[in-house]
Amino acid sequence: MEESLEDLVRRAREGDRDALEGLVSDIQGRIYGLALRMLWHPEDARDATQDILIRIVTRLGTFRGASSFMTWVHRVAANYLLNARKSRLEQQAYTFARFGEELDEGLGEAPAPAGTPDTALLLEEVKIGCTLGMLTCLDRPHRLAYILGEILEMEGDEAARVLAIRPAAFRKRLSRAREAIVAFTRAKCGLVSPERPCRCRRRVAHALRTGRVDPRRLLFAADAEAAHRFPAVLAEIRRLEETRRAAALFRTLPQFAAPADFAAGMRRLVQAGPVRQ
Repeated sequence: MEESLEDLVRRAREGDRDALEGLVSDIQGRIYGLALRMLWHPEDARDATQDILIRIVTRLGTFRGASSFMTWVHRVAANYLLNARKSRLEQQAYTFARFGEELDEGLGEAPAPAGTPDTALLLEEVKIGCTLGMLTCLDRPHRLAYILGEILEMEGDEAARVLAIRPAAFRKRLSRAREAIVAFTRAKCGLVSPERPCRCRRRVAHALRTGRVDPRRLLFAADAEAAHRFPAVLAEIRRLEETRRAAALFRTLPQFAAPADFAAGMRRLVQAGPVRQ
């Protein structure tokens, strides 16, 4: 019988290292997914995930159960991600205007050929990179609100607790972020607005030529089957009301499994003694 998260937390707080390792294994993927959506680059997200997990492990004794454990985990992660050093993409100071200009570049190049596994992965790489890049055009508070409320579909009261703000303030922040994303996708994204010229297939050649995508070292795409399924998913997205399509597109992104097993590292961290109470 699989042990519940609450039981793992209780045992880990009592100093059980096996429970602590199981707990880290359980939550590491969710933390990495949040970090990647916030920071864009997998290496930045991996480093952030490790730092966040260290904070969770070393502060586990401060969790008193006033909220769910995952709400507490998200709050620790949010505090870190709102204040972490700028990621490599954030250092380029993207705005929606600049991002839109870059999307317009290269649209005259020949579209990528259809039907090959390599092309499917390249299309997926461009789609994920572009979609995540769009998020970095929001400042961190609005980006995090959008990720929690619109992509992860967290209830407003819980998201407000994660961000330590009032529910009304969260709703306002989410509304502003949503309006910005919808306006941009409506103006630029051919996936969301079919009348727009920008398509992932038309971006591949430019991305390869400029080095933004390295076919020997893809940052995001790993599942060719998911790429092959996307046209059917896209057809469903386009049946939605226009204002709901952008969020639906973000929700089609993969779960982003953690690139490393952080649990063993956390075990080494506490080898000298029990988890601090």
